[in-house]
Amino acid sequence: MDASVVERLAARAVREGVDASSVTPVGQLLAALAASKPNGWLLELGTGFGLGTASLLSGMTGSAHLVTVELNKSLSLAAQQELHDPRVEWVLADGGEWFDAQDPDARRYDLVFADTWPGKISHLEQALELVAPGGLYVIDDLVPKPGWPPEHRQASTH
Repeated sequence: MDASVVERLAARAVREGVDASSVTPVGQLLAALAASKPNGWLLELGTGFGLGTASLLSGMTGSAHLVTVELNKSLSLAAQQELHDPRVEWVLADGGEWFDAQDPDARRYDLVFADTWPGKISHLEQALELVAPGGLYVIDDLVPKPGWPPEHRQASTH
């Protein structure tokens, strides 16, 4: 992945008040995990500004596919403006509603990266049902941070 794209995405996140301090180590892990699933189907829950998306893409083979789900239209569009890649399917939807519409017998994913509430706190069982045999399920941001609403802090400690 072009370093300038990641820098632009990270800078935008910081401008919008999102802590992007863990971008490098998390991004390196995501790229390595994506590389471990050549030709795989990957799922990202919570596109955000596209930092995780960029990292996943950097590790994916040319024939791998990524589905990334985001609720916030402006965040999704920001990521799409920077990341032009035919391997990505951009889904603008509430993650919970998206999960409710999925049939785990229709498609399973070789890597599921949950970086939003649906898929790691709510809809956890549905997320796990979408992991293919031998697949990986990875979550981020469970350590409470200052400014989190009380319900986030409480759910992260369970």
